[in-house]
Amino acid sequence: MLKQNLQLKLAQKLSPQQIQLMKLIQLPTLAFEQRLKEEMVENPALESGKEEQENTDDFGEQEYEDYDSERIDAEDINIDEYLSDDETPDYKYKTNNYSDDDEDTFTPIVAQASFHQDLLNQLNTFVLDDRKFEIAEFLIGSIDDTGYLRRDIQDIVDDMAFTQGVYTDEKTVEEILTQYIQELEPAGVGARNLQECLLLQLKRKTPSLSIDSATDIVENQFEAFTKKHYDKLLSKYEISQEQLREAINEIEKLNPKPGSSYSSNKIIEHVIPDFTIKIIDGELELSINGRNAPELHVSREYQNMFEAYKESSNKSESQKDAVQFIKQKLDGAKWFIEAIKQRQETLYVTMTAIMDYQQEYFLDGDETKIRPMILKDIADRVGLDISTISRVANSKYVETPYGTKLLKDFFSEAMINDQGEEISTIEIKRALQNIIDDEDKQKPLPDDKLAELLKEKGYPIARRTVAKYREQLNIPVARMRKKI
Repeated sequence: MLKQNLQLKLAQKLSPQQIQLMKLIQLPTLAFEQRLKEEMVENPALESGKEEQENTDDFGEQEYEDYDSERIDAEDINIDEYLSDDETPDYKYKTNNYSDDDEDTFTPIVAQASFHQDLLNQLNTFVLDDRKFEIAEFLIGSIDDTGYLRRDIQDIVDDMAFTQGVYTDEKTVEEILTQYIQELEPAGVGARNLQECLLLQLKRKTPSLSIDSATDIVENQFEAFTKKHYDKLLSKYEISQEQLREAINEIEKLNPKPGSSYSSNKIIEHVIPDFTIKIIDGELELSINGRNAPELHVSREYQNMFEAYKESSNKSESQKDAVQFIKQKLDGAKWFIEAIKQRQETLYVTMTAIMDYQQEYFLDGDETKIRPMILKDIADRVGLDISTISRVANSKYVETPYGTKLLKDFFSEAMINDQGEEISTIEIKRALQNIIDDEDKQKPLPDDKLAELLKEKGYPIARRTVAKYREQLNIPVARMRKKI
């Protein structure tokens, strides 16, 4: 039986403008500059630099005739109206490291062949018939960026038959792989697993006692080596600890990812701090990077075009379509300028709260004075949502007298020490790192022993917590830290 009912539902959704503002807040400086360039290309009504003096009209106060289009007002993009009026002096947003007369300088980079193209170039030095060359070329195309051939030989045979019309067998492909592909540079390329990769590199080294021992270990006792069962290796080969150490040193010198060592042109994003904190007369002073505060204005030419249309007495449909386009671009430019301003204010109030919260650390650089701080602590101080604080913290850097730091590194949970004081987990992790750095690598400390030593230092935490912090520090278990 069909029924009808009325349901009242309250939902809150972010407007497209609010979503775009959140994306702008999240961007680090270089990505933000790129976003500005893209917006200026897409919207010709948006211009950079100082506005000409004759443009005295306050564009923000202009009223348009509405041609069935949605008006974008600055008020529409205020998120929960959390930002105050412009109470922060403009100079706080500025820094002297970026000005109008700065020139973009580019370092020319010599173009190089890609990793796979270099392998193909090396392949051309072999004398191969057309069929073998096609197989070898296909094998090179199947090698990943780390230098490994991850595909099964039978799959490669089938794939060549279906996609290339090249019919062969596993034996032929295996011969071409071992006789040609695995002879290319860098050594180890074309390996199907780590063991084979290491063996290929060892076999190219000048024979010696340590190289011979290393080759034998990798070839016949690889599992014992990876699990660091050194006692088993000493018993198996009847060699001294010094001889085993020399063999292991030879293995550790090898490259487990030969492809990644290939010199290629990779884009390196340099860290540009978004904020600068200085100590002046014993007080902290915060400034925001000027590259985050570009001077933008609405195009005077587009405003004149719009005004000319308003004064026109005869308005055809094509003219109405044209002015609708102009209006959208003007509204978009106005919104983007307002969004940049709100971004600046959001960054500034958030960083100010973090600086005040961690004032003791910023004054003397002692990391033991970093207070436990979570996103909610800062969100409550500035009246912003936790997600907004997260977006700022995850991608922004601050230049301090003690180096350039990632904001998220200042956030940590709280722990209680043996004196009942609240301390940051950052302090505990640093103590854990120091203990592991000073341990005897021939007898590395297990997690329960690490917990005991931390307790002696005044940090009473459980073994499982030690394991969690150790993993966060990317430190392996005791067995894998062992050295002979």
